Amino acid sequence: MNWSILGQIFIINLLYISLNTIRVILTMRGYRKVAPFISMVEIIIYTLGLSMVMQYVTQPIYLITYALGYGVGIYTGMIIEDKLALGYSVVHVITNSTDHTLADNLRTLGYGVTIQPGYGRDGDRLVLMVLTPRSEERKLYEAIEELSPNAFYYASEAKYIKGGFLTKRVRSKPVDKPELLSQMQAEQDDFMTKSDYIEDSSNE
Repeated sequence: MNWSILGQIFIINLLYISLNTIRVILTMRGYRKVAPFISMVEIIIYTLGLSMVMQYVTQPIYLITYALGYGVGIYTGMIIEDKLALGYSVVHVITNSTDHTLADNLRTLGYGVTIQPGYGRDGDRLVLMVLTPRSEERKLYEAIEELSPNAFYYASEAKYIKGGFLTKRVRSKPVDKPELLSQMQAEQDDFMTKSDYIEDSSNE
């Protein structure tokens, strides 16, 4: 058993699968220029790793090392992609009332918010659609939980974006204002109905 060869097989397969995972994710998200280049590097690494392990195909330890590199490579690729946080997400927030305060506060924090009426088992609701860079998605969740702890929300991927509020005004780091969040949270007791919201907007 050659430990040097085992290490090379593991590292080569780890690199190959990491690149493969990132390339698939980039392809799904429309990065058409970057994904082909990664695939070229990926296939070169794959060929090297396969040619090495095929020389020792009768020895299980080399196959196990190859498989271990495969598994660790997938995990590593997912971590890298998560850190890169490419693209944008649409966060759908369903409030438990028709209060527009949450939407106004999120707009103050720099987000574009579109409101739709909703109807739940226990009454009327508001459905807020908030577009955010994935790198700032966690901060948006924290803001929602601080401003409206009872709100239900989920996220979906925004693959193609054109026009609208995002391309003009959404900041790269919209939520970095803890004092502002605390102030907004303290004002949540002032309930604003839809009619109040329309009336206030018309008086401005």
